[in-house]
Amino acid sequence: MLSSIRTRLTLSHLAVIIVAMGLSGALLLSLLESYFLQAMEDSLATQAEITAQALIPGAMVETEFEAPASAWNTLQQRQSNIALQAQNVAPVEGEEPLEAMDLGYLADASLQLSSQLTTRIRLLDTGGIVLVDSHAEDQGADLGAEPLVDQALTGQQASRTEQTGRESMMHMAVPVLVEDRIVGVALLSQPLDDVTDVLGDLRNRWLLSTVVALVLAGVAGLLLSGAISRPVRRLTEATSAVARGHLDQQVPVRSHDELGKLSQTFNEMTARLSAARQMQVDFVANVSHELRTPLTAVKGTVETLRAGAVDDPQVRDRFLETVEGETDRLIRLVQDLLVLSRADSEALNLLLEPVDLVALARETTGQLSAQAKARDVCLQVEAEPGIPRALADGDRIQQVLVNLLDNAIKYSRPSGTVMVRVDSAGARGVRIRVEDQGIGIPAEELARIGERFYRADRARSRAEGGSGLGLAIATSLVEAHGGQLSLQSVEGEGTATAFWLPTA
Repeated sequence: MLSSIRTRLTLSHLAVIIVAMGLSGALLLSLLESYFLQAMEDSLATQAEITAQALIPGAMVETEFEAPASAWNTLQQRQSNIALQAQNVAPVEGEEPLEAMDLGYLADASLQLSSQLTTRIRLLDTGGIVLVDSHAEDQGADLGAEPLVDQALTGQQASRTEQTGRESMMHMAVPVLVEDRIVGVALLSQPLDDVTDVLGDLRNRWLLSTVVALVLAGVAGLLLSGAISRPVRRLTEATSAVARGHLDQQVPVRSHDELGKLSQTFNEMTARLSAARQMQVDFVANVSHELRTPLTAVKGTVETLRAGAVDDPQVRDRFLETVEGETDRLIRLVQDLLVLSRADSEALNLLLEPVDLVALARETTGQLSAQAKARDVCLQVEAEPGIPRALADGDRIQQVLVNLLDNAIKYSRPSGTVMVRVDSAGARGVRIRVEDQGIGIPAEELARIGERFYRADRARSRAEGGSGLGLAIATSLVEAHGGQLSLQSVEGEGTATAFWLPTA
């Protein structure tokens, strides 16, 4: 099941949500707990101040907090009677104020305050002895060894949280001062039930919201993963079909994201593969046709000679010339196919060096001058001064020129001119342009001229011995040099073929 990308994406999505919510929830609850505990400490410090001022005439406490006005206003009226009663109780001269006070009064007053404040109140003397306990449990007990009490007797506020069974308690000890002299300790204890209940409620709400969020995240994850997995599944199915030989596969492109671009690239790839296969099929068919024609001619000639024509010298010589011509045609075809095959496999092994294209053009036109003269065609070379040398394989570029000039001569009208122009093409490099004044190419066929074995005038091309590979070879050789070949033609006016080569 986990092999499904949709499942993995959904689980990954949920895992991220769970981790994020778990960490955020734990952090939030921790911060809230710290906040509530701090608030409880502030509350106990306020209560300690209220307690000291209510029970002991002239007393104050040393705390780290200022009593909030709201807390003071809430309890001010409730303690007023206790405070008035405390003013009528005077300490005995020479004794510690807490020890000299009426303990019965303190007990009643502390019990009353404890009920009003919902806090256990214990008053301790400077020796750590509990003088008054609002719960009447520790009265007379020695708590001097308690770290909280010991710290408070040094003038510092202290607090701690204690877990007893299921109940959590916060204890706070603060020093009680009269005229800047420590006279005792106020030890206040309060259950943390409210804090625990609030935190528990928050925890339950958080768990509920987490469950709801996970459900929603799961639904969103399924939708999101489905949106991702569907195009991937279509691509997988299409790829499998391509692997089985069905190259015409296309997948819908429904987005502009990475998956959409991948689908588009896949469609382009299959289109090229399909075109390449069709080209291969056509190529094999064309090669078979081109080979079959001369081979048939050779076979027919040989059979005729075997039938007795070999005894006639004139007939024999004519037939042998036919065999020789068809053999030459086969050799040229095989050579052309070999060049194309090497160009396609990038195995031409070009010998690149600085080449003077002007000199090369003049040399090539000189080699074809006899062929041009036989067709009453004039060959001319025109070059700009200061043409830079091209970085090229001279033999291969001469082969390109031969193919272009051969076509220009074949399809030129008598008394026509074939012009070879060599000029600078700026950033492109050096340009060679072959122009003729021949029959031209029909517009509807111009786009196919570069295809292998394609002939605009099939009858004339075959009569001239052409295979339809010349321009394809020229294009492959130029592109192998990093150049570019272009063709322009107007039917009835002539054709111009140009190619660019990088400079040395």
